[in-house]
Amino acid sequence: MKILMVLTSHDDLGDTGKKTGFWLEEFAAPYYAFKDAGAEIVLASPAGGQPPLDPKSDLPEFQTELTHRFKADPDAQKALASTVKLETVKAADFDTVFYPGGHGPLWDLAELPASIQLIEAFERAGKPIGFVCHAPGVLRHVKAADGSPLVKGRKVTGFTNSEEAAVELTDVVPFLIEDEFKALGATYEKGADWGPFVVVDGKLITGQNPASSEDAAKALLAQIR
Repeated sequence: MKILMVLTSHDDLGDTGKKTGFWLEEFAAPYYAFKDAGAEIVLASPAGGQPPLDPKSDLPEFQTELTHRFKADPDAQKALASTVKLETVKAADFDTVFYPGGHGPLWDLAELPASIQLIEAFERAGKPIGFVCHAPGVLRHVKAADGSPLVKGRKVTGFTNSEEAAVELTDVVPFLIEDEFKALGATYEKGADWGPFVVVDGKLITGQNPASSEDAAKALLAQIR
């Protein structure tokens, strides 16, 4: 079982002068779900090397048992510091792909041809694909085989408009995931703000927010076991 995890390389939070990146819990929880299941994990990012960590996700109030585990795990830290370049990976080499969120992916992975084509290759091969929190936004330009939006007519979730408003970034992000999915013809579903909520539509798995990270990863594992 070989799993690809794709992280953002983008660290500017719009024009706020603040930093963003990937959200620690959304990486750590799936990483250990996969690792504890015996998977071989490869980490990739557009720029390669160390992906930027959203500094807010490193604050004490956002730590979990699994983020603490990561911080005490030198092997995991070494793996994260040496992600391979996204353009060098091929869907054929993996059983599945998982995208952690954080706001970063809305700027780079959502628009990057290498990411779009990679997701399309996994989908065409009938392999499960998973995304959590802001990462479902990377599907905005991904097409189905017939050229229509991949999410059109599919059940999906992702960070809600109300969650974005709560973190006061509605006018900072390049697009709102909830609005974007609805505009693309998806059946957008959501649970309570900040609570775990995962949607499985065939081999497309999406999680709403950081609390959904572990459940989304486990739903992905269930598809490849």
